[in-house]
Amino acid sequence: MMTRRSILHCLAGSWAACRWQAPAAETRRQVQTVTGPASDLGPTLMHEHIVTDLRPPSGRTPGDYDPDQAYEAVLPYLRELYQAGCRCLVEPTPIHIGRDPNVLRRLSKASNIRIVAATGIYGAANHKFVPRYAREQSAQQLADRYIREYDEGIQSTGIRPGIIKTGVNQDVPLPEIERKLVLAAVLAHKATRLTVASHTGSGAAALAQLGILESAGASPSRFIWVHAQNEKDHGLHRQLARDGMWVEFDGIGPSTLDWHLQCLQVMADAGLLGRVLISQDAGWYQPGEPGGGKFRGYKYIFTDFLPALERAGFSKAEVKQLIAINPMRALSGAH
Repeated sequence: MMTRRSILHCLAGSWAACRWQAPAAETRRQVQTVTGPASDLGPTLMHEHIVTDLRPPSGRTPGDYDPDQAYEAVLPYLRELYQAGCRCLVEPTPIHIGRDPNVLRRLSKASNIRIVAATGIYGAANHKFVPRYAREQSAQQLADRYIREYDEGIQSTGIRPGIIKTGVNQDVPLPEIERKLVLAAVLAHKATRLTVASHTGSGAAALAQLGILESAGASPSRFIWVHAQNEKDHGLHRQLARDGMWVEFDGIGPSTLDWHLQCLQVMADAGLLGRVLISQDAGWYQPGEPGGGKFRGYKYIFTDFLPALERAGFSKAEVKQLIAINPMRALSGAH
């Protein structure tokens, strides 16, 4: 783990010109992307969406989604993101929420940005995206589905997921369906070594999931607490990072700048920047909306937030750790 003032320097002042190369000890670990395994991701956004359908499943029809239109709508945003300096994007949209691995692969090839796709089932949003089979099957049976996607590819595409996504609501104790979904993700992780990312928000729900990890004999170091910025108690951020969990502060944008800077400063002051991930939760093409709906672009972190970190006193080494080193470690399991 890097220290608060470790000495690694960007080869150029601009993130668009900066090529990050993984330390030799970490290149032995790889991350699965939609175009194949990669051992060097470069600057990475850990949580962005490309195609996501948040309508109730009963309200969708096959004709209301045109993958070619989605491709054309999103490609300009990915190309401008590449110009801003990004080289990899994690797209954590799981099963049953509009995931389209073929479009992700096409966009990755056209934009030169590596994209990491997800498997898993999302239990947040009051369980409205949980299919009947997930309510009826065991955690191991669900895990077997995720493992099959990893081994054989998603559907008939041959595209393999590089992360497992799940999600819980805010209330504790977690309802049984949420506990089962988290356990299924953890069991699949143990078989595939894919990292688990869980839409969580509250620190109490993150602590509950830590208990599931520990009871299943899994390491917290392969679990990402997604939307940790929604928890206002920095003590919980520090506690779970010290326990080994990745703490993801996403949703970064102009209206949240001060809060996100505060969150990162707290973690840096505690020597915990090595357990922090950042992203925007931006995008996305919405099937059923005219033209795919309103789209929020991806480049703010590179054009505004990283420079704001340096103005706030963060070193180039710390900025590089957040945007390049930590994502590779979180996804690959390298230390």
